[in-house]
Amino acid sequence: MKVALLSESPADEAALRLVAEGVLGRPVELVQPPLRARGWPSVAQVLPVVLRHLHFRTDAAGLVVTVDADDTVVHTAEHERPGYFHPGCRLCELRAIVRQTVKHLPPANGRVRLHTAVGLAVPAIEAWYLCGRDETVTEAAWVAGRERGAAPYTRRELKQRVYATTHPSLPLEIERAEAAIRRHGGDYRRLEYDFPGGFGALVADLRRWPVVPVG
Repeated sequence: MKVALLSESPADEAALRLVAEGVLGRPVELVQPPLRARGWPSVAQVLPVVLRHLHFRTDAAGLVVTVDADDTVVHTAEHERPGYFHPGCRLCELRAIVRQTVKHLPPANGRVRLHTAVGLAVPAIEAWYLCGRDETVTEAAWVAGRERGAAPYTRRELKQRVYATTHPSLPLEIERAEAAIRRHGGDYRRLEYDFPGGFGALVADLRRWPVVPVG
């Protein structure tokens, strides 16, 4: 199955590829987007161009997009209500960009539309990598700490816990990212439970993609 990935770093995309393969139940053949993104503003800026390129110039089945929440609003079940949009939620914003971009695109390359899946790592994707290893790191813990006025951990601390350094090399980031996802063996129920708003939304989107026969 041909899939494109768009995130904040190659390490994030290495993890997303494994998540996509686990949920879709088949190997993923990567389709390279025309632009790379590094950081939240860049992902939002290049997303419309990437969507149009993939739709018209490739036969990719879908696009997986994920960004870090950092200190912004956490996506919740309330945000899933039809027509609801939270202006401070990055996942809501990315979905809005997708809707506005694809709604007028005509069929192309043998398909009506490009499928999309959007995730939000709270507060950063390293939190996902600690799932099952550190029970203090969850979306609920992050939200509760922020409501008390004292975050339970910082993004810097998460990096230290995952990589044993706050300035990891890219090869180390990719190694730890892939190992963390593989540790779940394709069963992401714990990640969905601990990170329902951001990881759960990503997996729910992927599960809505149509089943494509292998081969």
